[in-house]
Amino acid sequence: MRLPRFAAALTVLAAPLALAACADPAPLYVDRAWVQLNPNGEGPAAGYFTVHGGAEAAKLLRVSSEAAQRIEMHESIEKNGMMTMQPIESVDIPAKGEVKFAPGGKHLMIFNINPAIVENGKLTMVMMFSNGDRLIVDAPIQKGGNATGGQQAMGGNAMAGMAGDAGSDHASH
Repeated sequence: MRLPRFAAALTVLAAPLALAACADPAPLYVDRAWVQLNPNGEGPAAGYFTVHGGAEAAKLLRVSSEAAQRIEMHESIEKNGMMTMQPIESVDIPAKGEVKFAPGGKHLMIFNINPAIVENGKLTMVMMFSNGDRLIVDAPIQKGGNATGGQQAMGGNAMAGMAGDAGSDHASH
């Protein structure tokens, strides 16, 4: 008579594990998004964030915003001992991995942000991925910056003023 009780107890204990195995895999998501305005007010702003891959690999194809004239993905690289930027068409996001857009590496160049949005302090961007995900991400806008602390975006050259602390917004589909 003890065996049926034991089997029933095991079934009760195993049920949550079986249900967890049926759960949807973790989705692709973006967090720590933020925008650093160019300190001279004339040049493009820089955008930074982290993409966390879902169950399958994907590509970040483009980033847009109704509040900016255009957004380009760029990467800072070293060529012949000098840091330079080059546009990138897409970014591979590994399954269950992460890709950081950060000062000194991959980043967004954000051109002509609407001044009303700058005053509001938050830029809403849409990120399109090859798997069909379309994520809406709110990025806090950091104004100002200084030439010494901000030279990190390009590893110390013409993009002075593009660095700052990460925000904490989180977006998923």
